[in-house]
Amino acid sequence: MIDGYIKHLLSLIDLERDSQKRLMADEIRKLTAEERERKGRAVNNLVGKFIKKELKMAIARFSSFKEIDTEIKVGDMVIISRGNPFDKNITGTVTEKRTKSIFVAFNGRIPDWVFVSDIRMDLYVNDITFLRMENNLKRLNDRGRLALQFMLKNSKPAGFKKTSKVNYQDDSLNQFQKNAINNSLHTRNFFLIHGPFGTGKTKTLVELIIQEVKNKNKVLATAESNAAVDNIVERLAKKGGIDITRLGHPQKVSREIIDQTLISKIEMHDDYSKIKKTKDELDKLFNDLKKYTQPTRKNRHGLSDGQILSLANRNAGTMDISAKTIKSMAEWNRISSQIQRKNRIIHKTEEKIIEDIIKKSDVILTTNSSAAVDEIEGIRFDVAIIDEASQTTIPSVLIPISKAKRFILAGDHKQLPPTVLSEDAKELEITLFEKLIEKYPDKKQLLNIQFRMNEMLMKFPNLEFYSGQLLCDDSIKNSSLGVVRKKLDMDSPLIFIDTSRYPKNHETKLKYSKSYINNVEANLAVSIVDEYLNMGISESDIGVISPYSDQVSIIKNKCNVEVKTVDGFQGREKEIIIISTVRSNDKGNIGFLRDLRRLNVAITRAKKKLIIIGNSKTLGHNDIYRRLIDYCRGEDIILEL
Repeated sequence: MIDGYIKHLLSLIDLERDSQKRLMADEIRKLTAEERERKGRAVNNLVGKFIKKELKMAIARFSSFKEIDTEIKVGDMVIISRGNPFDKNITGTVTEKRTKSIFVAFNGRIPDWVFVSDIRMDLYVNDITFLRMENNLKRLNDRGRLALQFMLKNSKPAGFKKTSKVNYQDDSLNQFQKNAINNSLHTRNFFLIHGPFGTGKTKTLVELIIQEVKNKNKVLATAESNAAVDNIVERLAKKGGIDITRLGHPQKVSREIIDQTLISKIEMHDDYSKIKKTKDELDKLFNDLKKYTQPTRKNRHGLSDGQILSLANRNAGTMDISAKTIKSMAEWNRISSQIQRKNRIIHKTEEKIIEDIIKKSDVILTTNSSAAVDEIEGIRFDVAIIDEASQTTIPSVLIPISKAKRFILAGDHKQLPPTVLSEDAKELEITLFEKLIEKYPDKKQLLNIQFRMNEMLMKFPNLEFYSGQLLCDDSIKNSSLGVVRKKLDMDSPLIFIDTSRYPKNHETKLKYSKSYINNVEANLAVSIVDEYLNMGISESDIGVISPYSDQVSIIKNKCNVEVKTVDGFQGREKEIIIISTVRSNDKGNIGFLRDLRRLNVAITRAKKKLIIIGNSKTLGHNDIYRRLIDYCRGEDIILEL
């Protein structure tokens, strides 16, 4: 049964990979460079310039004469081309974004054609992640297979070890957080930490890691995103006393924790001076190599390296090659052999340094995908602690699980699932976390004191998604913005602005797009933002959310605050959140707004003020939106436009 399920997972991975590549390729083919740029997935008319070598990577800067507005972000893989991404191209990883430039890191040498004008940059699919998931599944070990058996109920998990007293380093932990840590420390197989919005999930995981290290356990800590991993690294680094190493692509890591990365630690290692000395010797050898003739097929005229050396020793030539050229080629071969030997020395020294760093590290931190890197191949961890487990597909989460004796999953299955594009592979949205929490309720702990939003903002999502189990911490129970706008506002943390009676309010689509826009809502959202800014509220404290990417683009072009889709705001928070729901039609069609987890994420990002803009008649055709509107009506916090 397990083998059949693994085969099924492999087929789903293929479907999703093909779907992502097809979507990207189709879009590149069908849309002009300008159209793709308007969607935020390409940047045109760039000028390339080599900047420097950094951490084994070649860095280039691509500049524009105008401000760059794109969805391409740090860590994304991009295609660099001369206008046709399917013709001459090179792929790299975005390392930095500025107002008018994007920096990209490349493995190896950058071709000269990159350093000209009229360069195009396209967002692309990173196939490495799919390959790592496939390779892990094809050779899934006993630990990974056991996790699947628990999920399929082929095996019953063991109970808990005898509990021992835990001396918590963080004395601000509440009882629910302590219960989660205590159960995680003493579980024999796995434990699940259910952390809804603002309940201190990361804080709990950091304390758990500290306690595991105190117990002399080697920890693998992972998450699906680099941002979540960096968040844990930053908090652990501030605690001190723990040797932590961050794996992964150096250009995808936050600059604040660069000293914790493996590559930085290699360069700070006591034995790195040997590598530096050897590299200096290599530079000299490469310079010497340029002085001699390379024995290419054309230059050697059929002679082997041995024949060239023999002729050079006799100071002899041939009918086609002079003795001087023979000696020059022989010298080229000699220096080339030295270069190869030096490179082997560097490689072996690096391997020893890496082995020493990994061995001394108490905690290895990386994304789920990068847990498959060679540097920790064969390392047996005592525990794998995996954040964002409710946003992680089963093939992805099995990579770190396969490396540890037991595993801890943390997440919230009431929020957004993993992003899956293929309709045929939608099963991948069902996570191991969700399956296990359903089958083994005794193996979970809900963190139910939230510290993000005041009680009124918490009330509806708490009742709708968490059965009223969440409690509001006293410190933020009555927190408020403290200011009220002159127009369309009231002294309430939550407001629903109803557009159903506004005659010109209707949804529409842009040409060649499947997304929706609503100009009335967009203008209203922008006017609300402007009024708050005029009142002295900081841009960084305001966020605008819309489920539709085209609506996001329209609003983003009209204001300077952060504007993102619901997915882009998961895990984030702002003092003020404005939501544009967009849909406004007589038939009550609300499209993918029906995804209740998307609604949960959207309405739980605000700390002190949440303003929802929507057509109550259209949204009211859906049960949960009708309940939200009825809740707002009952609290007398609906404003009609």
